Amino acid sequence: MRRIYWDSMLFVYFLEGNPQFGSRLRQIHQEMMRRGDLLCTSIFTVGEMLTGPEKTKAFARAKETKDYFESGEVELIPFTIRTAEAYAKIRAANSVLPADAIHLASAAEVQADLFLTNDKKLQRLNVPGIKFIAGLDGKLI
Repeated sequence: MRRIYWDSMLFVYFLEGNPQFGSRLRQIHQEMMRRGDLLCTSIFTVGEMLTGPEKTKAFARAKETKDYFESGEVELIPFTIRTAEAYAKIRAANSVLPADAIHLASAAEVQADLFLTNDKKLQRLNVPGIKFIAGLDGKLI
């Protein structure tokens, strides 16, 4: 079993059926489930996923999203004082956006085997606590 962290955009692509990346993520997700890998993300992802439905008053979609994250399929990583310390170190050492640093710190907190992102800038980073950072374009499974 590997712990695989998805950043927020991957959940957007996956749950909203993005035409460009949705099928690739469904393939990755199926292979992860077959192997028994653990899908994880920061609790911050839930907030990001609920923002769009809140803006558009799409309450049914917001409920579906919340239900998905409460289903137990995804390990939700809390933002703790240790995560905040990792966040500060990542921000100090790298030129990354605050949201990206939250994701990286959360993944590092749980010693993720793989941090999966579509952000090319993040794919070049080496973050202590994360074994490997990769994008959707490589062979992952």
